[in-house]
Amino acid sequence: MTELYPAIDLRGGRAVRLLRGDYAAETVYSDDPVAVAHSFEAAGARWIHVVDLDAARSGQAGNLEYVAAIARSVGCEVETGGGVRSVEAAERLIDAGVARVVIGTAAVERPELVTELAARYPGRVAVGLDARGRQVAVKGWTETTGADLVDLARRFEGEGVAALIVTEIGRDGTMAGPDLDQVGAVLEATSIDVVASGGVGILDDLRALSGLRAGSGGGRSLAGVIVGRAIYEGRFTVEEALRCLAPV
Repeated sequence: MTELYPAIDLRGGRAVRLLRGDYAAETVYSDDPVAVAHSFEAAGARWIHVVDLDAARSGQAGNLEYVAAIARSVGCEVETGGGVRSVEAAERLIDAGVARVVIGTAAVERPELVTELAARYPGRVAVGLDARGRQVAVKGWTETTGADLVDLARRFEGEGVAALIVTEIGRDGTMAGPDLDQVGAVLEATSIDVVASGGVGILDDLRALSGLRAGSGGGRSLAGVIVGRAIYEGRFTVEEALRCLAPV
């Protein structure tokens, strides 16, 4: 089954969304991210994807208190990324009650950190692969690297990583549809669980993503899909998305 991950992006303690990762193109959706998390839980979500946008850009945990408040107040699992560039940063999130930490910039610059954390916290470490096409970006998407998305995904095979979270930066926040080729290439290249992010705007996008298959038997599907703006702007509800992704 492909899991739904409704998203809460935190900036200055508020739930916001950026357009294509542009910090100057911000829409504020709520001054109470904990209430947003409660609404997702009440709608039946089993996971919530939380990003500390301030930390992603600066490397400092700017919204830790809000992440902790969300994790403490909901019964569903909370996955959090943004600024996790050290063992200590990951430990702070796990101590705050986060079920899974997402490592992005450090996974590119210091992949050995991923290996260390995955060994220390089995099943609780994911890698965030943020790219424009196949060109990976870091530091809140403000810097482009020379790393190739699929090559980097393969790098973490056998390292104990719980999931790869693949975001198409050019579509993030646009609701213009996901990049099926991009996420499909990662799904084909690795046996690690893959979660897609970026561009979902209608329920048919969820159907297309959940219908992707990889592997010699064609039986491997996406582990999850992250959705933000489409839910906030009423394109569909969490309940509708869950029904759409439920196995027939």
